[in-house]
Amino acid sequence: MLFPVYWMVNVSFTRDQDMRRSPPNLFPVHGTLQGYREVLDQQMPYLGTSLVVGVGTVLVTVALAAPAGFALAVLRPYGGRVLSFLMLVAQMIPGIIMAMGFYAIYLDLGFLQSTVGLIIADSTLAVPFAVLVFTAFMSRLPRELVQAAKTDGAGTVRTFWSIVLPMSRNSVVTVSLFAFLWSWSDFVFAGTLDGGGAHRPITLGIYHYIGNNNQEWNAIMATAVVASLPAALILVLAQRYVAAGVTAGAVKD
Repeated sequence: MLFPVYWMVNVSFTRDQDMRRSPPNLFPVHGTLQGYREVLDQQMPYLGTSLVVGVGTVLVTVALAAPAGFALAVLRPYGGRVLSFLMLVAQMIPGIIMAMGFYAIYLDLGFLQSTVGLIIADSTLAVPFAVLVFTAFMSRLPRELVQAAKTDGAGTVRTFWSIVLPMSRNSVVTVSLFAFLWSWSDFVFAGTLDGGGAHRPITLGIYHYIGNNNQEWNAIMATAVVASLPAALILVLAQRYVAAGVTAGAVKD
């Protein structure tokens, strides 16, 4: 599983003339930083767009899913089970079908080739999953805390904002991480909704080096390495919160 990652790093330091050497070098014997120089010169705008889309997707996802999870877990509205089932079904819809639907809508609204359009589209993948995670986590919170807040005069919004949300830190981190990773690695929505725009994400930036008669493999792999670093760093820093957030609701006390 890790060998493709190792080979990606190896090729990113390999010179063009050594790219098709047989047998290939297992290590970059005559290493070069040309691919990384091209990343810094050409790919930074794409990385910036991916960062904006990722952060925007996280904010939209948490803003929509956290209150929805609170409502399903604590307020128990009529039809909540049906809504939870629909959230589960929504995750089974292929992304390309969603992309075609968004394309038709964005064409009328003028949202094609826009960062806002990508944020909205990527959020549709993350919100159903996030609602289920928040619902499972918040269902395990002690009911006594919510009752105590009501006794002290706190309304529904105050209870959610001051009591439930701070205690749901693990689920917030989990949802934020997955939402960011999905938007960061998205290619279907990016290629369909922003394929020719000026603010393309890094997944499309990699294709900048691929042509009919030329494939700059060291630049491609260097871009892939640089694009992988933010996601890997975030995952390492947040792994203990993710472990607690994903398993929330798996066991009832």
